[in-house]
Amino acid sequence: MTDVTRLTIAEARAKLRAKEISALEITDAYLAAIDQANPQLNAYVSVTHDKARDMAAASDAKLAKGEGGALEGIPLGIKDLFGTEGVHTQAASHVLDGFKPRYESTVTANLWADGAVMLGKLNMDEFAMGSSNETSYYGPVINPWRRSRAETAVMPTAHQGDAAFVTSGSGVRQTRTLDNAQLVPGGSSGGSAAAVSAFLCAGATATDTGGSIRQPAAFTGTVGIKPTYGRCSRWGIVAFASSLDQAGPIARDVRDAAIMLKSMASVDPKDTTSVDRPVPDYEAALGRSIKGMKVGIPKEYRMDGMPGEIEELWQKGIAWLRDAGAEIVDISLPHTKYALPAYYIVAPAEASSNLARYDGVRYGLRVPGKDITDMYEQTRAAGFGREVQRRIMIGTYVLSAGYYDAYYLKAQKVRTLIKRDFETVFDAGVDVILTPATPSAAFGVADQDMAADPVKMYLNDIFTVTVNMAGLPGISVPAGLDANGLPLGLQLIGKPFEEETLFQTGHVIEQAAGRFAAEKWW
Repeated sequence: MTDVTRLTIAEARAKLRAKEISALEITDAYLAAIDQANPQLNAYVSVTHDKARDMAAASDAKLAKGEGGALEGIPLGIKDLFGTEGVHTQAASHVLDGFKPRYESTVTANLWADGAVMLGKLNMDEFAMGSSNETSYYGPVINPWRRSRAETAVMPTAHQGDAAFVTSGSGVRQTRTLDNAQLVPGGSSGGSAAAVSAFLCAGATATDTGGSIRQPAAFTGTVGIKPTYGRCSRWGIVAFASSLDQAGPIARDVRDAAIMLKSMASVDPKDTTSVDRPVPDYEAALGRSIKGMKVGIPKEYRMDGMPGEIEELWQKGIAWLRDAGAEIVDISLPHTKYALPAYYIVAPAEASSNLARYDGVRYGLRVPGKDITDMYEQTRAAGFGREVQRRIMIGTYVLSAGYYDAYYLKAQKVRTLIKRDFETVFDAGVDVILTPATPSAAFGVADQDMAADPVKMYLNDIFTVTVNMAGLPGISVPAGLDANGLPLGLQLIGKPFEEETLFQTGHVIEQAAGRFAAEKWW
C-alpha cells in the first residue's frame, strides 16, 4: 500500500470519505514518521500523540456516519505561535517556559471545527523574528533538502534502457550526489515548511510578517500563501508586529493551500482588524483559464547582484503565463527600494510594544531579582534571545523622544507610498504581479556571513516585505531547482481579498513547473 503520508490533503480527503483509509490510520502514520525523523529535523517542539489519536477517533466516528467537515481526519502541524488550549504555546521562546493557554486561537478553532487533527506544535524563529529558523530557543530546524551535484557519464549499450538514469535513447547517465551539509528551511515558519516538505504533516499553519510564509515555502519546495491583512483572525496568535502579521497555510501544492485557507479564514468579533467579507471556495478557482489576464513584471525587482538562475526562473514563469494566454506587461513600483528599511523600523517598533508584556509576573519564566525592577531586567535578559533583544532595542529607539518623527513616522509615510504604488498598478488594469520569491535558494545552517552581518539575513525578505507593508495577498509556488538541486519559488502578488486569482494563477505555474518531492537524507 502507498505510504499514506505521501497523500496530499485532497487525496487523503477523498480516501477518508470513501472509507479506503481511516483517520486513525493516517494519524498513526504521521506520528510514526515524526518519531523517526524529528530528532534529525527538529521541526516539532511538542508532539501531541494522545490528543491526535483522540481527535482522529472522533473524526472516524463522524466519517462512519457520513458526516464531517471540510478537513475531517486530516492531520496538521501547528506553528508554535498559535494559542492551543492546554497545549505547549511558547513562540519558541524561553521567556514563555511552561505556558499552556486556556484559550484556542480563532484560526486553530476553525480548523478543529472542520475536523482537522493536531499532530503537535512546530518550531519557529523566536517570536517569529528571523529568516532562517535559527533563533528558536529549541535550536534550529533543518531543511530536509540537501545540495547535490550532477554527474554525467555515457552508459554502456547494455544498460541504456535504465529509465532511472538515462534520458531517452541518449545513452547518457545522470546521477546526483547529495552533500550532507545542513541547510536552513527559512523562517520564521521554518518548522511548518520543513514538516510539510518532509511528509511529517499533511499541511501546517504559519504566519507571515515580512515573508515568513513565502520564503520558507520557497526554500523547501512547498506552497505558502500570505492572505490579505484581515482575511484570517489574529486573535490567539502571539503578536510580533500587529499591523503586519497575518496567518496562512503551508501545503504541498496549490490545491491543498486553497483547501486549508478556506477553513482558516473568517471574520472574528474578537479581532477588530479581521474583515467581514465572504470566504470564497478557493479550490473552485483552480483550473480556470487565465487567458486575457494582465500580469505585471516590476522592473524594481531586478536587483543588483541577483543570481542569474533567479532571473532565468523568472523568465520561465513569464513564458508559462504567456503561453497560458496571459498578457505580460512591464510595471513600475518606484518605492520598492525603501520597503526593507521601512519594514525594519515599523516591525521592531511594534514588537517592542507587544513584547513589553513578558516580564515574569503573570506567566512564563521568572528570574528572581533584588527588587521588582531587577526581576523584570533579569527575566527579560534571560528569557529573550539575541535577535529578539536586538529588535526590541531598535524598536524602542525609533519610538523614543526625538527619534519618533525622524524614523517611525517617516517609515509609516513610506509605507503609504508603497501601498499607493500597488494601487496605481492595479487601477491600470493589472490583475496579478509576478516576481521571484527569494534572492537565492536555501543557505547553510550557521552560515558565517549571515551570522556576522544581520543585515544580510534581513535581505532574504527583500522580495516579500512590500506585500506586508501594503496588506496585500502573496503566494509562493515551487517553480524549479537551482544548480545544486535546491528548490526555488516564484511569487504572485494580488489585489486585496483576491486570493482566488493567486490560486488560479499559481496553479498554472505549478502545472507548468511540475511537482517534486524533497530529497530527504535520512
